[in-house]
Amino acid sequence: MKKCTIIYNPVSGKKDFDQHLNYVTRRLEEHEYSVKLYATERPKHAISLTKQACKEEVDLLLISGGDGTMHECLNGIAHSTFQPIIGYIPSGTACDLASTLKIPKDVELAMDIILNHGQVVKMDYTNTNKGSFIYVTAIGTYVDISYVTDSKLKKYLGYLAYIITGIKEFFTIPMIKTKIEHDNGFLRGYYSLILVVNSKKVAGFNIVSHPVLDDGKVDVVVYKYIPLLNNLLYFISFILSPKVLPGVTKFRTSKLKIYTDHPHKWNMDGEEADGGNLNIQVQKQALKIIVDPSIVNKYFKEQE
Repeated sequence: MKKCTIIYNPVSGKKDFDQHLNYVTRRLEEHEYSVKLYATERPKHAISLTKQACKEEVDLLLISGGDGTMHECLNGIAHSTFQPIIGYIPSGTACDLASTLKIPKDVELAMDIILNHGQVVKMDYTNTNKGSFIYVTAIGTYVDISYVTDSKLKKYLGYLAYIITGIKEFFTIPMIKTKIEHDNGFLRGYYSLILVVNSKKVAGFNIVSHPVLDDGKVDVVVYKYIPLLNNLLYFISFILSPKVLPGVTKFRTSKLKIYTDHPHKWNMDGEEADGGNLNIQVQKQALKIIVDPSIVNKYFKEQE
């Protein structure tokens, strides 16, 4: 029989995925999978669980949780020689990655993609000196919202809980002195927000209009610090999404070095990472994941 390990976060989102375990297991067994089931019990537990699944060379690693759970599982895969195929059932509050990949939160529909009509693609992920990330790392304004928002508030209010937390940070815009080296040159100045993205959506907003998720590059979006106008700049960028906006610099790169001594922490896939300088190297097509076929030609243009 084929081998499947399920890793799920029991406190992710509405904390109800365990109600679907019998259904998910039965569907997998009907497709001739032997199933091992693990619930995460503490922060970073999914990393060690994923490493074990890779050692066992499972045919399918099924992950359920939010972006943070996917982040931990990625860091388990990044430290393993065997790369399993990933099936994803999003059960977090925002689930930006799932939104980009068109994977629904509805368990039955997600299982249909995993077992019936989904397509396996080779997606980029990114290694850094602070760990690996799958869809975003950021520093600056609002980037800590995903992990400072109260979990009880997220359970009852969902995405609205993030907005409430964001309102609290409206008046505390950081000024980050930064030097950025990339494939085609460098930037230097004071910035309020730096986003490194391999996705269409971040925090529910369309940050990159036409992402390519398998070309060995990431999109970098940098917001200059402009006193009194920073929030207006974010609003225009996030809501209206113009191609060109003064004060916002966008470029694509495979390698990136960001130098800063600002005390702010980095956010990686919604999880807190250490502050300081960041070195980035994209791993081209190094992650095998099942996605909705409708987005393959749109976002995966260099499949080998």
